[in-house]
Amino acid sequence: MIKGDDVDLPQFKAAAVQAAPVFLDTQATIDKACSLIHEASRAGARLIAFPEVFVPGYPYWNWTKTPIAGSPHFEELVKASIVVPGPEISQLAGAARAADAYVVIGVNERHPRFPATIYNSVVILGPDGSLLGVHRKLVPTWAEKLTWTGGDGSSLRTYDTAVGNLGVLACGENTNTLARFTLLAQGETVHVANYIALPVAPDDYDMVEAIKVRAAAHSFEGKVFTVVSCSTITPEIVDAVAHDDESRRLLERPHSAFSGIFGPDGRLLTEPLIDDEGIVYAEIDIARCIQPKQMHDIVGHYNRFDIFELRVNRQRQDPILWSGEAACPDVPAGANGEHRSLAGLPAPEVSPPDPNELIGMPRP
Repeated sequence: MIKGDDVDLPQFKAAAVQAAPVFLDTQATIDKACSLIHEASRAGARLIAFPEVFVPGYPYWNWTKTPIAGSPHFEELVKASIVVPGPEISQLAGAARAADAYVVIGVNERHPRFPATIYNSVVILGPDGSLLGVHRKLVPTWAEKLTWTGGDGSSLRTYDTAVGNLGVLACGENTNTLARFTLLAQGETVHVANYIALPVAPDDYDMVEAIKVRAAAHSFEGKVFTVVSCSTITPEIVDAVAHDDESRRLLERPHSAFSGIFGPDGRLLTEPLIDDEGIVYAEIDIARCIQPKQMHDIVGHYNRFDIFELRVNRQRQDPILWSGEAACPDVPAGANGEHRSLAGLPAPEVSPPDPNELIGMPRP
């Protein structure tokens, strides 16, 4: 790490994992993730990114079946989803600690009290085994609304880490300009964008190119590094979800998964990993974010906060508001972004975000 007078400029290796879960088998998928964490660690990675809802898989049946026909699959997914924190996260946290690496991984998160409420969540783990935070996807995309409940602004934040100021968004959220700017305006320097393979998209939609253009745009606009991790489709997933020849044809469509790492100039630093399982690596030097900002610093000199204002509501959205009592105690720890130790280490104290915080410069 290069350290200036008052700024840290880390140098490290990042890893983007492209892999398929053991479909709807939670424990087997956790075991696979831990194995991949150890593999990336042996290659020297300090930041390891996993795909969207890697644990334990994506509801492809929403795209290939009617809601009624897909309902048994929904129940199966709910039962296979995990509570955060919980034993599965503890196992992943132990692997992160053993690897001395930050791990970002997508999970199907089940609400601890509401048995049919699940979220598309991104879990951020520290190298000391702590749960740094959980981000719930704000808006499920298209057919995903049949499965997931949307998150809220309480998790739309960045994390000051030894590998830079880390932000995360899931899949289609990387199309949301305001969500991306919210992270950039908090000083994001490393962005993790995790995706699922989407062979079931319309024929004229190229998932590989769609991922690449979004990642390149965020890196170029914000002058940040973007680590893209995408899942893949296996024959086992196709067999589990396909119900006729047409759905099998859709699910077997190639050119539907892409993983790679982009630099702050928007260019790809790795070989493109398309469709196949594997891990790609890149050397990250946060100092490379500095010079490009002299031309375009959209959270600094290249903006007009006397003209534009973005206000973000970080208040947690609970189903009931209690008068004169604390908020519902059953919301999973970490969803507010607070640190929780999962591997026996003390958790650092973090002040909760101000619900009225203004992202950007204050109103004149």
